[in-house]
Parts: sequence; structure tokens; C-alpha cells
Amino acid sequence: MTQTALRIATEADAPRLLKLLHAAYSELPPGVLFTVTRAGVDLVRQRIRQHTTFVIEQAGGNGPDRQADLLGTVSIRFPWVPDEAPRAPYPFIHWFAVSPAHKQQGLGRRLLDHAELNFLRDTVKAPAVHLATAIKHPWLTQLYLSRGYAPFGNSTNALGTELVWLRKALLPDLYPTLLPHRPPAPASTSSSTSADPAQADARPLHPVSYTHLTLPTKRIV
Repeated sequence: MTQTALRIATEADAPRLLKLLHAAYSELPPGVLFTVTRAGVDLVRQRIRQHTTFVIEQAGGNGPDRQADLLGTVSIRFPWVPDEAPRAPYPFIHWFAVSPAHKQQGLGRRLLDHAELNFLRDTVKAPAVHLATAIKHPWLTQLYLSRGYAPFGNSTNALGTELVWLRKALLPDLYPTLLPHRPPAPASTSSSTSADPAQADARPLHPVSYTHLTLPTKRIV
């Protein structure tokens, strides 16, 4: 079994993190475009400085510089980050990705569990979290619904992709009136990528319906 470690990224990780993000998001279905695909290394460094970014790395690098390979990542943006108006007053999960060569190994689930539970709920004491993904993505919406997220609006990003916004209560017992608590759905799928709506347009959110979505149940992570 491959030895891996989960840790917080540093600016030195930016080139490898960019490589991982581009590899993961290159497998998106046609018509699903996320702004992370246009990111450069300088933007990745800035995000690492401003946000909390977790990475899973493989022990024992096999590249020419002997650096460990990055197998997965997820970032958390906080409401106070300047120039990034939040859609909800809670931390925001984005840049969720797993290396295409390491799917179906539980890495995506491990990253989300750590971000939501170990970090946001148990350490930061955040009452809730929110995120966004493409409405037309074949399995990410179902993944988030299965983890207890509920939709609260939609928008369109700068590349014309329609997004659905979802949120999840992390401490419903302490903040029972903050959000309606939604238990996780029984079915579960996993993923390698999620939306980065940092460049979403400024139009107001609208109620979103899922009656038109067809969501496969194939397990990815």
C-alpha cells in the first residue's frame, strides 16, 4: 500500500499543486469549465497564502528533485479574505481534486472528512460550510448531497458554466436555527474535482431545482 501523508500546503508546493489541479480538472466533461483551469502558479501561491490548503502526498518522491507526488488537495477560503465576496458567511470549500491516477482509493473522502470534521468543525468551530459545483457535472452534486449538503442557490461562473451552491451544518446542536440540518443521503459517490466559483458572476442567487439532473452513482474515489 502506498504510504501517504496529509498536511497543510506551503508556497513551495505551488508548482506541484498547479500540476495536480490541471491534471484533475482536465478530465471534466465537455461544457463543464472551472476557472481553476486558467490559474497560473502565482495565483496558486496567493491562494496558499490566503486560504488553508490541504494536500495528500506520496511518501518518497520519484521525480528528479525527489519531491513527493501530490495525490489530492482541497482548499478552504474564509469569509474575511479580501476581494472575494462570499455567498454565505461560512468557510468555503474549493479546489477539491484527486490525481486521475489515484482515483478509487478513498483520497477524496479522506480530504473532505479532514476539512469538514477535523479542521472546520473540531478545530475552527465553524457552524457551517458551503461550496459550489457545476450543475452538469456527472457525479459531484450527488457526492455532496450524500455528505449532507443542501442546495441554496445558483449562479454562472466567468466561463459560462452554471453552478449550484450547497451548504452543510457542521454544529447543528450548538446552532440549531442557523441552517436546517440535512442528514447525509444513503447513496455515495466520490470525486476528483469541484468548482472554484471565485470568479462567479455577481448576479443574485436563485432557488435551484434538481428535477432535471441525471446523476450516476458510479464510485470515483
